[in-house]
Amino acid sequence: MFREAWGTQAAKKQAEFNDFLERSRMSISMELVTAVLGDHGQRPQEDYVVVTAVTELGNGKPKFYSTPEIIAFCRKWRLPTNHVWLFTTRKSATSFFATYDALCEEGTATTVCKALDEVADISVSGSKDHIQVQGEILEGLVARIVSQESSKHMEKVLEEFPPPPAEGAGLDLGPSLREICSANRSDEKQQIKALLQSVGTSFCPNYTDWFVKEGGDAHSRNADRSVISKFLQSHPADYSTTKFQEMIRLMREKRFPAAFKCYHNFHKIDSISSDNLFYKMVVHVHSDSAFRRYQKEMRYKPELWPLYRGFFIDINLFKANKERAIEIGKISNMVEHSSSSASAKDGLADEDANLMIKLKFLTYKLRTFLIRNGLSILFKEGPAAYKAYYLRQMKTWGTSAGKQRELSKMLDEWAVFIRRKYGHKQLPQSTFLSEAEPFLEQYAKRSPQNQVLIGSAGNLVRAEDFLAIVEGGMDEEGDLEKEREFAPASPSHLAKDIVPKKEGLIVFFPGIPGCAKSALCKELLNAPGGLGDDRPINSLMGDLIKTRYWPKVADERKRKPYSIMLADKNAPNIEVWRQIEDMCRSTRASAVPVVPDSEGTDSNPFSLDALAVFMFRVLQRVNHPGNLDKASPNAGYVLLMFYHLYEGKSRKEFEGELVERFGSLVKMPLLKSERSPLPDPVTSILEEGVNLYQLHTTRHGRLESTKGSYAKEWSKWEKQLREVLIGNAEYLNSIQVPFEFAVKQVLEQLKKIASGDYMTPDTEKRKFGTIVFAAVDLPVTEIQSHLNNLAEKNPEVKAFLKDKDMMKTLNKAHVTLAHKRSHGVTAVANYGIFLHEKVPVDLTALLFSDQSAAFAACLGSVNGEKIVSKNQWPHVTIWTGEGVAAKEANTLPQLLSEGKATLIQLNPPITIFGTMEFH
Repeated sequence: MFREAWGTQAAKKQAEFNDFLERSRMSISMELVTAVLGDHGQRPQEDYVVVTAVTELGNGKPKFYSTPEIIAFCRKWRLPTNHVWLFTTRKSATSFFATYDALCEEGTATTVCKALDEVADISVSGSKDHIQVQGEILEGLVARIVSQESSKHMEKVLEEFPPPPAEGAGLDLGPSLREICSANRSDEKQQIKALLQSVGTSFCPNYTDWFVKEGGDAHSRNADRSVISKFLQSHPADYSTTKFQEMIRLMREKRFPAAFKCYHNFHKIDSISSDNLFYKMVVHVHSDSAFRRYQKEMRYKPELWPLYRGFFIDINLFKANKERAIEIGKISNMVEHSSSSASAKDGLADEDANLMIKLKFLTYKLRTFLIRNGLSILFKEGPAAYKAYYLRQMKTWGTSAGKQRELSKMLDEWAVFIRRKYGHKQLPQSTFLSEAEPFLEQYAKRSPQNQVLIGSAGNLVRAEDFLAIVEGGMDEEGDLEKEREFAPASPSHLAKDIVPKKEGLIVFFPGIPGCAKSALCKELLNAPGGLGDDRPINSLMGDLIKTRYWPKVADERKRKPYSIMLADKNAPNIEVWRQIEDMCRSTRASAVPVVPDSEGTDSNPFSLDALAVFMFRVLQRVNHPGNLDKASPNAGYVLLMFYHLYEGKSRKEFEGELVERFGSLVKMPLLKSERSPLPDPVTSILEEGVNLYQLHTTRHGRLESTKGSYAKEWSKWEKQLREVLIGNAEYLNSIQVPFEFAVKQVLEQLKKIASGDYMTPDTEKRKFGTIVFAAVDLPVTEIQSHLNNLAEKNPEVKAFLKDKDMMKTLNKAHVTLAHKRSHGVTAVANYGIFLHEKVPVDLTALLFSDQSAAFAACLGSVNGEKIVSKNQWPHVTIWTGEGVAAKEANTLPQLLSEGKATLIQLNPPITIFGTMEFH
């Protein structure tokens, strides 16, 4: 990169740059686009890199450069940047999102860049042409809210820093990344050494981070776990350390899903002594739930530093002499005195500036997520499990029904092709494109529709050499489209979900021991009339099944396919849910999850109140068939283990995923809404148990609590747990709803599902798909009412409508503003600013022929701005003859001039209010 930019000055500039970063405490984040690290999306034609973020730590809060600052910095040092578009008005910003919605399922680099260039206020081309170096498959876009001054800043930067020259363009740049990897394929260590040597000594003066010194081993790099504790207990020597300790301490106290790993810093090997230790720490945040929880903490403590996915930190733990201790004390005082002003300065006033949205394209996602990430499921679990996987992914993304059908057809064919070729030996994920790209290329050649689905395929780069269009049938209008014969791919949130009586039903329980599922199953088995139909009800109690439980349920389902199966066993995780989904598909059944109702926490669908009740119930049991009762020495630990199986999901996320997978959800009442808070001793003993569980599993994994280094602590805690819960028995009994009430509620909900009198809950996920056209939607009932009035007053209209059932045939009505196919993506997207706005529409005339009928329409204004249709003749199609497409109504004015249509003037015009929507 430096050789290409600076030519003969490259080594000198590289050394200057590295020195500048060290002195300024800066970090450069880059996206490396390469074919040598494994496949995803589409293999790039050339390896390249773009700078995505520039950060400086300085002596305060980490500062991320704004986009104009990144471009200025990169152009100064001749570093490559990505394509950037700036949207400075409400109109251009709404047009941007509408453009993405219009292209999200079929956009490629050419179509996306062209459309964004047209709607953006400022467009800054990338240093590399995506189409030349990567290809047409575009992974996605990142949208970020920026300050109002950004446009002025950007214009100034572009004026002061024109695109830099590439002084090394004609020179020999030395071996490329691919050539180095290719020449050293046989030995990974040699490959790494060759790459480091090529980087140069200014960036990599020695290889100690990669290779252990002679006589050492791989473990000698890892530092003891106690380093983190020592770091948190030590006195901070500067403001940055204070803030970083604050962040790490909070993450550990709140048990955020993150890893903290420490390594010895061999770069400082000559400076190490017993009083002066050097380490490297790597912090990796595993789950997105951590960011949501951390943001809540920031609302209470705005002076907290923001959390990012990962950190690399150099740590120096030292014993200070008297003079240094005084100096550090002064710094600490300054930190304390400045904390109040820092709170204001570091607060969440600029919170929006930290928000980013990733917007990915389906042509990329089908390769990476549907094909690559589905390989292990396809080869290990078979085509049926693979189909369930990709349908679930598409449903989660909100993929349009048309694309779901097209992709299902293609992916089923891919599954047969690749399994036939590879048998039971899995295709490696790292080189999956060697097979997928030729397959996609051949599939795309079959039809223009396939070409649009695939996006682009072909010109395959051989990774093995260096690796250790609108859907058919949709007319211009869409309103009068004939009924399709297929069912929707996902449950409609407006229609009722019916369990066909020819199918079976599986009732299962994503719960925790003590949630009363076995008692509930007994009541359901004995309920008069069952679930309101003639299907027999069976129950399998997990504690009595000595073999693997879920295969046993599957066997029972096959024996009695039309029965209702009560799966009396806790079903706590995705692996079990997948088995149930497979069972539903293979044995023609639907599944209904029954969950204990609970408020949950930020990171767990069950609250501590619910956990306390579950534990209390378990410790009341005697002679439990699963040996989990008051006599169990580790009953508390077992419940904590189940509780943590749900960790990482809020209640909303937990319920949303179950609804997305199974289309329904039954809530079993548990706690009274009007109840006093959990007593402090109960809260304390539960929190103590949760902390102990974290310590135990961090050190011992799934080892039983009666074994390992915390056995004594567990024994003591189990005893205290029983004492505390028994001591608060009156409270714990009083907060539970009566069991009879809970049973009644569950039975009523199950009967509704079985009978079809059930509405699928809305999971509040954003619904989007490919936008095809923009239109002003009009109320059909008003159109029909005005037609009836016209028929009464005008004999010609009455005669025309005489043999037409308009109540049945006119289901929707709108005035088309712009269509993607006819007018282009940008024309459609530019109406984004008017989305959901009320628009007055004057119907000025009725035109009809023997083939079609429509109202001529004149559009009004929104907030003083006239709405103008791109159609030559704005109209509302209200009827077409058998087999006639709605777009044929566009020809009515021409037919009128030829004497083949009738015109009825409306004087005065009929005014109707509609709303601007995308379709």
